[in-house]
Amino acid sequence: MMYNVRLLILFLGIACAVFLIIGLFKPWAMLWWEDVQNRRKVIVVYGTLMMIFFIAYYSLKFFEQTHL
Repeated sequence: MMYNVRLLILFLGIACAVFLIIGLFKPWAMLWWEDVQNRRKVIVVYGTLMMIFFIAYYSLKFFEQTHL
């Protein structure tokens, strides 16, 4: 069960990384709901989410290894 949660969080982190790369080329495509779309907002939104998901992935990996 924990493996599936970790895998989901990893895929969400990878999706955020892909969206970040796409948003650096076309910010309006990734921030269509915002009034102003620029590269800085793309980095803030998707970069933050990417970091949160990757930190959560590695912390769950550490938690799983220490509590076997």
